Amino acid sequence: MPELSQETERGRAAAPFGLAEVTGPSMVPTLHHGDQLLVRYGGAVRPGDVVVLRHPFQQDLLVVKRAVERRDGGWWVLGDNPYAGGDSTDYGVVPEELILGKAWFRFRPVRAGQRSPLALLRWALSAARPLLPDRSASRRLRAR
Repeated sequence: MPELSQETERGRAAAPFGLAEVTGPSMVPTLHHGDQLLVRYGGAVRPGDVVVLRHPFQQDLLVVKRAVERRDGGWWVLGDNPYAGGDSTDYGVVPEELILGKAWFRFRPVRAGQRSPLALLRWALSAARPLLPDRSASRRLRAR
């Protein structure tokens, strides 16, 4: 995830929504490298929501994870890709104040090789999707 600029930090109070770009494989299959996210800053986070947060040990680094459950001291967050790491299994519970916002919508940009009409049609039908909460039992059990 890219770092928020100083202007973005100042403008967040005026604009409750912002954009972020996904980097890395930790949220595959839900999100892929290069996806753009519409993020709503603040607000209530519920289990299953995809959230943007500051890394607990590198607070200039933003990460996207799924909020799994609330625990003493904050949120337990996991990536959707169990093999990528970089979540609460590595750094523990994330304090509430490090959760910046909830991702509401995903936009997948056109790839360089997608030029045929069929490829563009497939892209158009799948490029923009709302990010729905995942409240499956298996995900909750993975957090323990």
